[in-house]
Parts: sequence; structure tokens; C-alpha cells
Amino acid sequence: MHRYPGGVAVNTRILGASLAAAVVISIAGGYALSRSDGGSASTSSADDNITLTSNGLSEPIGVDKLVEGTKLPSVTLRTTDGSKVPTDSLLLAGKPTVINVWATTCEACKTEMPALAAVHAEFGDTVQFVGVNQFINNDIALAFAKAHGVTYDLLDDRDGDFVSTLGVTGLPYTLFVAPNGTIVLQKGIALDQATIRAAVKTLLAASK
Repeated sequence: MHRYPGGVAVNTRILGASLAAAVVISIAGGYALSRSDGGSASTSSADDNITLTSNGLSEPIGVDKLVEGTKLPSVTLRTTDGSKVPTDSLLLAGKPTVINVWATTCEACKTEMPALAAVHAEFGDTVQFVGVNQFINNDIALAFAKAHGVTYDLLDDRDGDFVSTLGVTGLPYTLFVAPNGTIVLQKGIALDQATIRAAVKTLLAASK
């Protein structure tokens, strides 16, 4: 216990613990912003999290659950009218598939979605793109996707089965899946056109 002039007593051990807690909260808050914000601060953080592997860009272990090399989980998504769509049905097209998980509350998605739309326009005949809204695809969500150039199929994960099974910790989140259902690449950061294009080419090569 320390007594400052004027008779105010301060418990120094409690003060020290409070300061330590404030530092932890500050660090955690900074990580959350770097994951969801599409600004310059998040770009730097995202670049630091990218590693190069033999098959292309890969997320480091310890961010999202590592699912590369595993099969796309068999769970249920929903159409805009609420009909159930098993993820297995996405493979029936026999094409490599890009699955992007997004939400209208995701700031980074606002810059990534136009990039996905542009690459989809390039590879739409050979690669299937699917957007999975983490919440319900209501009129606001559909207008959001349209405003950002999305023309590919949209489903939603209103029940939370997809993100929970994959161990997704933040948005945006993208999977590059081979026709046989193997997840070739996973990305848990916002991607630009060049990175998406390179990942799609890696996916096509792995799908031969």
C-alpha cells in the first residue's frame, strides 16, 4: 500500500495487475482489428502472416484450424429461400471450387469481393465460385454482394455449421477445393486479384 500526498491510498499490487490487464486487452484488440480491417494496418499484418509452401500460399498453423489436405466437411448450407444445401453437392459440378466466407459487417470483404468477382469473370467457365454469407442472405446482404460485383452463387451459413466445423476465427476466409473435395489451399485474410489468380492456378494444377 502506498499513500500519495493528500491522503489517497493506493494498493500497488492492484494497480500493477490493472495495468497488465490493460496491456493484454490492447494487444487482443489490435489483433482483432488487423484481422477484419481492410486498411493499411491490416495489410502489413496480413503480409506477415503469409508463408510460401510447395503448393502455394498457406496460412501458418495457429490462426485458423489447419484444413489444407483434408476433405471439405460435409455440412449443410442454405439458399436464399432457406432450402438446405449439403456441401457435398458443391462437388457435383466436377470443377475446382473457390468458397469464400463473408459478411456485411466484414470491412476487409468490401475490398476482397470485387477482386473475387474479377477473377471469377476470368475463370468462371472452369472454376466454380461460391460465396457463403456467415449470416442470412437477406435483401441487405444480397444488395451488398451485388454492389461489390458478385455474380457467382451465394449460400449462407446461418446455422453456423460450416464455420464451426472448419474452425474459422475471422473473416474473410477462403478455401480452394479440388473436384474430389480435397482442400488445396486455405486463406484467412483478405486477398487481392493477383493472389486469388495465383491460388486458382495452383488449384487448377492440383486438380489435373
